[in-house]
Amino acid sequence: MAGSQETFNKKEKEKKRLKKRLEKQQKLADRKANSKGGGFDNMVAYVDENGNITDTPPDPADRKIIDVDSIKIGVPKREKEEINPIRNGRVEYFNHSKGFGFIKDIDTQQKYFVHVNNLTEEINESDMVTFEIERGFKGMSAVRVKKVKKA
Repeated sequence: MAGSQETFNKKEKEKKRLKKRLEKQQKLADRKANSKGGGFDNMVAYVDENGNITDTPPDPADRKIIDVDSIKIGVPKREKEEINPIRNGRVEYFNHSKGFGFIKDIDTQQKYFVHVNNLTEEINESDMVTFEIERGFKGMSAVRVKKVKKA
């Protein structure tokens, strides 16, 4: 004959579980009875014309009609600037064996990559040139590079 599988320790654990469950239900009932919430109406908040949160609804007589299309969110679009496409610069570096170099723009002091295929005539270091810029594979590149004739 097999004995009961329920031991003293198992009975005590079960009693503790039941006691915890009853305490939890009692706490829930206490919270419901003592809550200050009062439902949805007490949870609603309003924003006044200054952007402050209040618990009183706004006066309908003070209501203003706002044109939704006039509200602009984000950064305004940049106006097109008239930029002279032809720039002046000085050849900072040019390697004839590799066929590339860099031109420094006189106005902005930025350096632009130049390839031998974008030259209209041969250039050397420290030559004054005119050029245009275009977006290349790794950034802006100088194209249609011409040597400036000295007067």
